[in-house]
Amino acid sequence: MNGGSRRRPTSFDVAERAGVSQPTVSRALSGSPAIAEATRRKVIEAAEALGYFVDERAARLRRGSTGTLAVVVICREGDSASSINPFAYALLGSVCVAASERGFETLVSFQAREADFFGHYQEQGRADGLVVIGTTTNAAAWEHFRGLESEGRKVAYWGSPFDELDWVRSDNRAAGKLAVEHLLAAGYRRPCFLGALNTPQVQFTERYEGYAEAMRAAGLEPCLAPTVNAPTREEEGRRAARRLIERGPIEQGDIDAVFAACDAMALGALEAFAAADIAVPSQVGVMGFDDLVAGRFSRPPLTTIAPDPAEAGAALVEAVLDEGVAARRRVPVSLIARGSTAK
Repeated sequence: MNGGSRRRPTSFDVAERAGVSQPTVSRALSGSPAIAEATRRKVIEAAEALGYFVDERAARLRRGSTGTLAVVVICREGDSASSINPFAYALLGSVCVAASERGFETLVSFQAREADFFGHYQEQGRADGLVVIGTTTNAAAWEHFRGLESEGRKVAYWGSPFDELDWVRSDNRAAGKLAVEHLLAAGYRRPCFLGALNTPQVQFTERYEGYAEAMRAAGLEPCLAPTVNAPTREEEGRRAARRLIERGPIEQGDIDAVFAACDAMALGALEAFAAADIAVPSQVGVMGFDDLVAGRFSRPPLTTIAPDPAEAGAALVEAVLDEGVAARRRVPVSLIARGSTAK
């Protein structure tokens, strides 16, 4: 002993206490069926008494696996943790849970600045694969992680602007159709899509395409209330709604409902309508996409279309860890009707 420090117990100590060989200790603690249950119990009791723990990382590396899955969340440079899309946190949690259920730990990194971009976890032997989550615009980050897509690497992407990558996405076109069907059934006749097209946010364009298809199927002309870049999605929605208001009285204009590309934009639109004394849902209906918690407590509560984060997380983990699983998959969505469209 030196300075009162205690020597860490080894498998030899466990073997000596249990009265078995070291190979028997290794096989017993790894769950080998070749070891009798009585012997296994004796080894486990000896290990617990000594405070001995198996070095799982070393054991996994010997089996050719790190037992770790890396997850990178792409952010916008300058964003604080509180300004990151809450859906990204829900999806991150679901990936961690899905990995844990497979016996994997997760190594999580939030990356925004070009100088800090890093995704070579497999090459360094730190992870068996990589999940990249990007729900915001950061072109430099996407170009960096796009370059990781090559033979031998296991990478799956959520929010990718590039169709050639191994992505998992919500069924965005189905969401657009669902929004139109709901708004028309609720009594609205001129729903408009609020969002931006031809941007790196491919999911927004897909939602518009589903919306436009459903509008034409109903004999109606699609309408676009375009957003422009702003510090936040809420501000983008606020500004787009203000421009709609400036065109004339909503109830006399060419729209009576908006389907926003995401909940954050929809919440901004709600604020703009409230500031202009335009009643939601009687004068204009508002709905979004994501099912953010904030939408459940807005006034009125926000109707939304929800992807399933648990299913999305499981799909991303499967895409990385399972051979032969479809690289590009759609996660089903569901409608959650609330007060903002209860005309």
